[in-house]
Amino acid sequence: MDTTAEDLDLDLVQPVESKGIFHNPWETWQEPQLSKLLKFMFMSSEANIPSKEELDKTLPVIKPDFSKFASSPTSGVRHMWVGHATSLVQLDGITLLTDPIFSDRCSPFQWLGEKRYRPTPCTVDQLPNIDCVLISHNHYDHLDYGTVLALNRRFGDKLRWYVPKGLKTWMSNTGCTNVVELSWWQEHIHSDQSEIRIVSTPCQHWCKRSLNDTNKVLWTSWCVIGPKHKFYFAGDTGYCAGFKQIGKRYGPFTLSTIPIGAYNPRWFLAPQHVDPEEAVKIHMDIKSQTSVGIHWGTFRLSKEFYLEPKQKLAEEVKKLELSPSSFITVQHGDVIVIGGNNEQ
Repeated sequence: MDTTAEDLDLDLVQPVESKGIFHNPWETWQEPQLSKLLKFMFMSSEANIPSKEELDKTLPVIKPDFSKFASSPTSGVRHMWVGHATSLVQLDGITLLTDPIFSDRCSPFQWLGEKRYRPTPCTVDQLPNIDCVLISHNHYDHLDYGTVLALNRRFGDKLRWYVPKGLKTWMSNTGCTNVVELSWWQEHIHSDQSEIRIVSTPCQHWCKRSLNDTNKVLWTSWCVIGPKHKFYFAGDTGYCAGFKQIGKRYGPFTLSTIPIGAYNPRWFLAPQHVDPEEAVKIHMDIKSQTSVGIHWGTFRLSKEFYLEPKQKLAEEVKKLELSPSSFITVQHGDVIVIGGNNEQ
């Protein structure tokens, strides 16, 4: 059962759609400009990705213990960071993936494009049973063709894909048959047995996979509302007024995964990618009890030092006198339970 925007509060901000093209409704949005893109491409980078030996020390990849996913925790939300915006999450009897990318490159080609500098802690075939996948938008570092094929090959129509408006046709053409397409504020009951509601909610971004498809697909964040716990996935976003509305309508959240990386230089990336300071604003806006920083430490997509997102996040949390455990970073592959009576 779905609910539509007409069933909800009239003041909830909706995406702007005109002739099949989506537009951000936010005053904080600025359209990407070719001149700024070219300047960004040719400016020097401070990322300074070191050798594998050094990365193994600063960004270790943990071999996950998937036996922990045999059943949901009785209290709290189980989480494992696969890398970038990909998390494996389990709560209230449901196990899900966010924006899965298991390929080496976030590119239309696996012989060209940005290559991950930290490997995935597992393969698709090693994953536990997955009930659903949340896709935030169609950029190559969030919607990976090879990974979609691999997940569909393994799980078939038992796996439900939740996608933003405009993406269902692409998913169907890729072979996925169990696809639910939602616009902002629309809800879907995942199953009567699980009592889980999946909700598409706003963010500030854009979409493109080829030369002539700019913004023909919407961008979204996701809420997973269970009988005991709530999970929020911010997707990929700049800071906007929508997060306060999400917090007011669906907060507080037991666990949220919020992007903290790929943000410098701000004159180019601010409209589409939050920095750690803005990520903490989202954390507070949506009333997140605990948040995990994602969208960093995997692909070199911007110019900041590769460890800066983690460092800046800790500084911001300390500056605002928040609990150090309220917004954290985790290691690739590490399985933890957040928000439980006995966190494990």
